[in-house]
Amino acid sequence: MVRDATASDAEACAAIYAPYVTDTAVTFETEPPTVARMAERIAAATATHAWVVLEDGRRVVGYAYGGPFKDRAAYRWACEVSVYIERGRRRTGAGRALYGALLDRLAARGFRTAAAGMTLPNDASVGLHRAMGFEPVGTYRRIGWKHGAWHDVAWVQRTLVAADDPPEEPQ
Repeated sequence: MVRDATASDAEACAAIYAPYVTDTAVTFETEPPTVARMAERIAAATATHAWVVLEDGRRVVGYAYGGPFKDRAAYRWACEVSVYIERGRRRTGAGRALYGALLDRLAARGFRTAAAGMTLPNDASVGLHRAMGFEPVGTYRRIGWKHGAWHDVAWVQRTLVAADDPPEEPQ
C-alpha cells in the first residue's frame, strides 16, 4: 500500500536511507540524516510537493518524494524526484508503485515536469526511470567524489502534464 508520509514515518525512512549514504555512492550525502532531520524533510516535501511511503503489512519498506528542482522562479513548475527502497526489494514493483503515486500527486499539484539524477553506474535506477517514462537529458561527468572515486550523474526527465498555456501556480 502506498500512502502519504507523515512525521511518524521518519524513523523508517531514515533507516532505509542510511545504508545508501554509508555504503554506496547512490547519494552524495556522507552522513545519514537523523530521525529528526528526516521528519523535517518529510514536512518540507509534503508542504510544497509530495512524499509517499510504501507499506508491506504495516511496515514502511520504501519511499519517494518530490522537491524543488531549482529555486529560480521560472523553474517552479518543475520538481526533482527520488525513490529509495529497502535493500532486497529491488525488481519487486516497489519503485514503480511509489513513483506512480508520487508522480500523480505532483501532477495534481500543478507541476509539469519531473527530473531525477542518478549516480552511475546504477542499472536498477536507470531501468526504473526508463520504465516510468523518463528520458535521458544529459550526464554530469566526474561531478561527485565519494568512497575514493569520482562519479558521474545522469539526468532524466518526464513530462507530468503537457500543456502550452500559461500554467497556474503549483498548489
